[in-house]
Amino acid sequence: MHDELLHLRNLGKTSVQWLHACGIHSAEELRRRGAVASYAAVKARGFGASRVLLYAIEGALRDLHWQELPAGVKAELNARAEAALRNRS
Repeated sequence: MHDELLHLRNLGKTSVQWLHACGIHSAEELRRRGAVASYAAVKARGFGASRVLLYAIEGALRDLHWQELPAGVKAELNARAEAALRNRS
């Protein structure tokens, strides 16, 4: 089975399964939603995702290994993710 999400950098089988469960089935859909909304959707479904998933998604969208994201980008992602998760509860 061809799954384009599995071909994106940083995304493995489990993270792709979580994204599918949230209705994200393509790279285009992932781009459209963005890293923060996609991560928040995974968390809202009750999956045990850590912040590494947030960074992994952003890295996938930028075609970078998640550890190569600058500290400022990670800080911005964290702030936006915290706000998104607060707004969902």
